[in-house]
Amino acid sequence: MSGPAGSGWFSIPAHRPFVDDVAAGLVERLSHLGPDALSHATLLTPTRRGARALADAFLAVNGGRAVLLPQIRPLGDLDEGEPPFEPGDLALDLPPAVSSRRRRFELARLVHDNASLLDSPPSAGQALEMAKAVSDLLDSCQIEEVPVIERLDGLADGDLAAHWQVSARFIRAMVEGWSARLRDLDLMDVSERRVRLLRALADQWTDNPPQGVLVAAGSTGTAPATADLLIAVSRAPQGYVVLPGLDEDLAADAWEQVGEQHPQGAMRRLLHRAGVGRGAVRRWRAEADSRGRWRRRLVNEALRPAEATADWLAQIAKLRAESESLDPIAEGLSGLSLVNASGEEEAALACALLLREALETPGKTAALVTPDQQLARRAGLYLARWGVVPDSSAGAPLAASPPAVLARKLAALVLAPLDPVGLLSVAKHPLLKADEAAHTLERYGLRGPAPVDAAALEGRIAPFPEAVDLARRIHAAVEIAAEPYAAGPVAPPHLAAEALAKALESLVEPTALWAGSGGEALAALVSALIEDGQALPPTNPLGFLDLLGRLVDEETLRVGGATHPQLRMLGAIEARLVRADRLILAGLEEGVWPQAAPIDPFLSRPMRAKLGLPPPERKIGLTAHDFAQAASAPDVILVHSQRRGGAPAVESRWLWRMKTLARGANLALTERPDVLDWARALDAPGPYAPVKRPAPCPPVEDRPRRMAVTRVEALTRDPYGVWARDILKLYPLDRPDEPVEARARGTAIHAAFEVFALTYPDALPANGAEIFEGLYIAELVAAGMPPSALARERALAREAALWVMDLEARRRAGAEKIVVEAAGEITFQVDGRPFTLTAKTDRIEPTRDGRAAHILDYKTGAAPSQKQVDTGFSPQLTLTAAILQNGGFADIGPRAPGDLTYVRVTGRRPAGEEQTRASAGGDSEEAARKAFDGLVDLIRKYDEPDRPYLSRTAPQFVHDHAGDYGHLARVFEWSTSGDEGDGE
Repeated sequence: MSGPAGSGWFSIPAHRPFVDDVAAGLVERLSHLGPDALSHATLLTPTRRGARALADAFLAVNGGRAVLLPQIRPLGDLDEGEPPFEPGDLALDLPPAVSSRRRRFELARLVHDNASLLDSPPSAGQALEMAKAVSDLLDSCQIEEVPVIERLDGLADGDLAAHWQVSARFIRAMVEGWSARLRDLDLMDVSERRVRLLRALADQWTDNPPQGVLVAAGSTGTAPATADLLIAVSRAPQGYVVLPGLDEDLAADAWEQVGEQHPQGAMRRLLHRAGVGRGAVRRWRAEADSRGRWRRRLVNEALRPAEATADWLAQIAKLRAESESLDPIAEGLSGLSLVNASGEEEAALACALLLREALETPGKTAALVTPDQQLARRAGLYLARWGVVPDSSAGAPLAASPPAVLARKLAALVLAPLDPVGLLSVAKHPLLKADEAAHTLERYGLRGPAPVDAAALEGRIAPFPEAVDLARRIHAAVEIAAEPYAAGPVAPPHLAAEALAKALESLVEPTALWAGSGGEALAALVSALIEDGQALPPTNPLGFLDLLGRLVDEETLRVGGATHPQLRMLGAIEARLVRADRLILAGLEEGVWPQAAPIDPFLSRPMRAKLGLPPPERKIGLTAHDFAQAASAPDVILVHSQRRGGAPAVESRWLWRMKTLARGANLALTERPDVLDWARALDAPGPYAPVKRPAPCPPVEDRPRRMAVTRVEALTRDPYGVWARDILKLYPLDRPDEPVEARARGTAIHAAFEVFALTYPDALPANGAEIFEGLYIAELVAAGMPPSALARERALAREAALWVMDLEARRRAGAEKIVVEAAGEITFQVDGRPFTLTAKTDRIEPTRDGRAAHILDYKTGAAPSQKQVDTGFSPQLTLTAAILQNGGFADIGPRAPGDLTYVRVTGRRPAGEEQTRASAGGDSEEAARKAFDGLVDLIRKYDEPDRPYLSRTAPQFVHDHAGDYGHLARVFEWSTSGDEGDGE
């Protein structure tokens, strides 16, 4: 026979270690029945982690000696034919449960099939996301045992917006379609199956109460089936329901106001459903040590219903009146401290330091409890610096594992097989183990403009067989991955997944690819796509990449290996039944802990109420209970971050309430500024000592004695760059997939002028503009300019070609001939040491009178200003004129320099322009002489042994000439410290 109402209901106060007390209390109750009595008992826990924690607790109670454990079963994993079901007790003959991935894939296909009910058809990835929302809705309805199909009629009637009516029609189609699909598959949803099992077990135990010891510990019965099972347990002859942290001291009027967001909300609903008053719930064990009583009272009072907080001051006075020997508020605050970090990184480091501090006490355990997995992972990385690896429930993201990274990179290459960055990321992937070949492929094949095709790439790396072989392997793998799309732009995702798996295995040995936690998780995901992905709608390569990325991003790896036995990192749910000597509660910001009430994309609040679903705030109440349980531990440190994601963060409502309550008692939470001092000192830089501008002084004999006019320009602007390039021979590398527009345009215009002048040295052809345009475009194509840029350049090229023909007609009229790409040099003595100056001109036009020659330089961008030329910071044309004047161009001979002109060609308006910086008849000769004298003085200066090659001696040109060596010169460090000096 069952006992009186309430006789099977017990509670363990929040400040007590729950699993330890459950184990100790059960051992005490069964001690008189013999050593094997415990093994005949059955324990039900909410989670698997709780079951493992209880097993450890029984061992601890028995002093670590071997003990026959009771049957411990998590409520979420019950199945017929296994304890607590005995063979033959339950004959439901339930269909198997559909796997979570297949369910989602099938629902995604249903979303796609019902796209006509939506505003726009979703992609495969979007359908997958919508399937998750539908799945959550189905789970809610099944857990709450809501007959959703029966209640869909009139769901969106009344004044609801039109989109909610569309949503109601979509939900009906999805629910009806999914029910029919489950019947076809002879499967059922996991949630429905679990509810059916719990309901059947509750009915069985209600009709035939078990005679053995039966304990349900830690559950609050949020689901109706679970609540009824707990009620059945409580009514069994030896049945015990042990509630976690029932607030026995909350005033009766406040108890009646407990709502969905309150920590006690779930237990109040459970007791009300069971018809049991709060006063009938007894303590599971007699409390020998009540030191934590005041902490529990403090937390519970701080979190009491908002409607019942008006008398907080009266409650504080009442608490103090109850204990004359001590201040209960101060006692409750004892052992409770606060770390107020400035940002997320500092908060994670503070958590790591607090965990590390706990290890200084032998045997002391500590746990970080937070719903913020990113914060937990950051803290874990900080702990790694001390060689400490905690037992973490956060795990590691699959997306960061090498196999998943390779899979996504290879799938992305299907979209752009010749993308240099994508090819490089695959070639350098550690699983390929092709370091030398990958380095060669990068250096000679993938840096600079992207290759136009595979043959062009192989042509670049032809001298290196190992790089060619690697490139061919990758291209072959890409072709395998792209096979499903050979027949059309879209393909079934399961075929794309199968092709991707084959492509991966062609690059990496399967034993290495699918090994380890990352490989196993990826293998399971790809296998699910292959086996169950037929349900997904067809998609193109971009859609499949999105689909794969969404699935990978959702997966978390449970990292194994040796972990520290004293440290744990737990989520709020995992921490419900776990206790440590020190608890660090982090992520106490609104939106993190607690998270905002979830937004249902398909149901408004009135629609949820009409269906009979609980309000979204119920989840806040459950997380509030988790916080209250954890905060009642003896040693608790609360961690709040003032900023998240660069924006100010609002402290958690629970932290705010505790601080407010303490302030009402003229007290405050103890802060731990020492932890922040540790965190800030750990990586703090030394005293500010900015570096000085680098001043390399190579030996005089190593300094260049031969320079091109363009390098003289570099010497006047950035001598450090000359030291790095001309003395150390450090040459900059092009970036992979270097944009070709600017460089290709300049190279093409030079080549077009050169080829045109050599082909037509005298009379201009009638279709000269068309020929020039063709030469220009051909050079752009050869340079690898993408088609999108070529379309723009064709329009510009037409305008430019017309302008060039007018230029050619005018200039050729006064020229003896056109000399292109002429090389010249002169050698002269500077203090007895020879120096050679060289130049290669774009164009020289000797005049018909044989006296002078005009010098032209082509530009597609801005030409140097008159001031830059006059001051010697752009001496290219003037020094070229000096070489001409001194007979340095053998094919032309000594001539006076004529006009020194920049020819700027843009194709815009104007399509081109001539910018003369010095004119024939004296100006250019004087400019050449002045430039040459300036060069001699410059060489003489750098022939001084103590003359350094400073960086950026012309800071006014920093935007235009930061140079290829600014990072080596650490320009940012010394320029921001004010050490730019006075140049020369």
